[in-house]
Amino acid sequence: MRALLAVFKRELALSFRQRSELMQPLMFFIIVISLFPVAIGPSPELLQRVSGGVVWVAAILSLLLGMERLFRDDFLDGTLEQYLLSATPAYLIVLVKVLAHWIISILPLLILSPLLALFLNMTVQMYWVLMLTLLIGTPIISLIGAIGVALTVSLHKSGVLLPLILLPLFIPLLIFSTSAIESVSLQLPYGFQLGIMTAILLFSLALAPSAIAYSLKVSLN
Repeated sequence: MRALLAVFKRELALSFRQRSELMQPLMFFIIVISLFPVAIGPSPELLQRVSGGVVWVAAILSLLLGMERLFRDDFLDGTLEQYLLSATPAYLIVLVKVLAHWIISILPLLILSPLLALFLNMTVQMYWVLMLTLLIGTPIISLIGAIGVALTVSLHKSGVLLPLILLPLFIPLLIFSTSAIESVSLQLPYGFQLGIMTAILLFSLALAPSAIAYSLKVSLN
C-alpha cells in the first residue's frame, strides 16, 4: 500500500507541475459547450434535446486530448520499466495511475457541469442523470483508453492513432448515456441504461488493469 500511495502522490505532483497540459482538456470542454448554443441557435427546446449528447461528446474528446500522457513520460524516463520490474503487481500500479488520471481530468469537469448545464437549458432532473452517467461512464473511458495508450506508448506520433482506436469503443457508452438523459427528459424510466453502464464499469474494472499491464509489457519488449 505504501508503494501504491507513493505512485498516486507522484502522479498528482507531476500533473500539477505540467499545468498547461492539465488545462487543455478542461478548456476544450468549456469552449465546445459554450460555443454550441451559438452554433445551433438559442431555442430552449432544441438545446435541451441535444444537451446530453453535446456534454458527452465534449467529455470524450477532451479526455482523449490528455490520455496520451498517461504513460508517455514514464516510458521516456524509464520509470515505467521500473514499475513493471518492481515487487508490486503491475495491474495495481496501472490501476492507481488510471485513478489519478480520472481524478485530475474528470473532477474539474464534474465541478463545472452545473454552470455549463445552464448553457444547454437542462432541467434539474436531466442534470442529475447527466452527473450519474458521467460518474459511471468516465471511469470506463479512462480504463479502456489506458489500454489503447499502453498499446501505442512506444510508437511515435501515437496521439494521431489513439483516437482512431478508441473512439469506436466509446460509441456504446455514448448511446446508453445519452439515452438515459433523453429518457428522463421524456419522463421515462432510465434505470436500464444506468444498469448496463454499471455492468460495463464492473467488467472494465475486473479486466482492464491486467490488460493494461500486459499491453505495457508487450510495448516495452
